Amino acid sequence: MSSSPLLANLIEALRCLPGVGGKSAQRMAFHLLERDRERGLKLADALREAMQRIGHCGRCRNFSEEPLCTICAGSSRDRQLLCVVESPVDLAAIEQATGYRGQYFVLHGRLSPLDGLGPEELGLPQLAQRLGEGEVEELIIATNPTVEGEATAHYLAQLARAGGVRPTRLAHGVPLGGELEFVDRGTLAHAFGGRQLLE
Repeated sequence: MSSSPLLANLIEALRCLPGVGGKSAQRMAFHLLERDRERGLKLADALREAMQRIGHCGRCRNFSEEPLCTICAGSSRDRQLLCVVESPVDLAAIEQATGYRGQYFVLHGRLSPLDGLGPEELGLPQLAQRLGEGEVEELIIATNPTVEGEATAHYLAQLARAGGVRPTRLAHGVPLGGELEFVDRGTLAHAFGGRQLLE
């Protein structure tokens, strides 16, 4: 495709990004080389530094440059509330959309034996130890409503109960402002099964 091995290498490297195929990677590479070399160099520097310096928080497993992330290191968070999420993206979504002021634990996945993701890979022994410390009173389970997410939620609930912690699950169902005729059958069935008493 290209007479330049460096260009082919750049295109192949860009393909590692989610949603970026061969054509998109080629377009990005050509754009950087034709019109924006300075920003391309800045991007390369930022990528190199991030890959070398960003690790995981020793307490919640979120991305962090320090041994403890700013959420875990801060004193303004409610340490009795612990929200478990599948990924740092989920943590960011909760931070941006809610007034949640508790702490987090990031799994970096969900239980999936076929993909080689078991309790160890998700840091569940570390979570069990944290629940056993007696500080957490409520474990808010915020895994995605997929088959693997639900299996993970069930496992987390058992883990919480074993540690004397009350497990709760994010509500699922009809979106705010949604109309029933446009809601898919699975979501509507889940919402109907989880209906609540109005007071």
